[in-house]
Amino acid sequence: MSENKIDVSIIIISWKMRDFLKVCLDSICRVTKGISFELIVIDNDSRDGTAELIQKSYKNIKLIKNSVNRGVAPARNQGIEIAKGQYIFSLDADMELKENSIEHLFKYMEQNPNVGLAGCKLVDSQNNLQYSCKKFPNLFALIFRRLENHNFIQNSTTLKNHIMKDWDHNSIREVDYVIGACHFFRRELINNVGLYDEKIFYGPEDMDLCLRIWKNNFTVVYYPFTSIFHHEQRITKKKVLSKISFKHLNGILYIYIKYRGRIRR
Repeated sequence: MSENKIDVSIIIISWKMRDFLKVCLDSICRVTKGISFELIVIDNDSRDGTAELIQKSYKNIKLIKNSVNRGVAPARNQGIEIAKGQYIFSLDADMELKENSIEHLFKYMEQNPNVGLAGCKLVDSQNNLQYSCKKFPNLFALIFRRLENHNFIQNSTTLKNHIMKDWDHNSIREVDYVIGACHFFRRELINNVGLYDEKIFYGPEDMDLCLRIWKNNFTVVYYPFTSIFHHEQRITKKKVLSKISFKHLNGILYIYIKYRGRIRR
């Protein structure tokens, strides 16, 4: 593939996800046709053999090996800064492409210049829908997200409204934001809205970016006509009181301070 013209730069950050990352990379290389692309992997000091895997088995992948875990937003920005593609596709390491989703998103964005960012349908390995597009939350909704494994929270009106559960997710729709596991946007968008906010270590950098996209008169769209497996190893679900969970909560508080509690288009 020539670096003179690259359609899509695929940026994947990985932290202790070596095996998931291998599945992700192999699936991208297997199903992606019809476009030129480059792969950029940022290893956030995994210490699990991730960097060695890339260096040994994926010679054409650009690898950034961090000596510390820099967090999600800073690592994504590292990839964007060296990307040569017309579009950026920011993808989580625990994703698995089952069809030519990148070409689908590329063609959609080419035909819709007013769309700033698109995210496609995400499903689990049993093909069950993941609620990956959301309405900008109030503080209660964000707290409920942290407790969503409890039945009374799952059935609450607050959470259902936040994750847009009353909609079948089978049509193209403008949405407040899509989760950072799957962000597809034009490289030039960064000139208007800026990079991911590096003051956010882990979540909700995705919500912040989409909010800035709306405030700069672009739209955020959910595109359901292709889907990707998301194995969703979300680490804040595993240990509610872990160090990374507190970093996530700090990110939420930072967002509320940044926008003075007014998180809306």
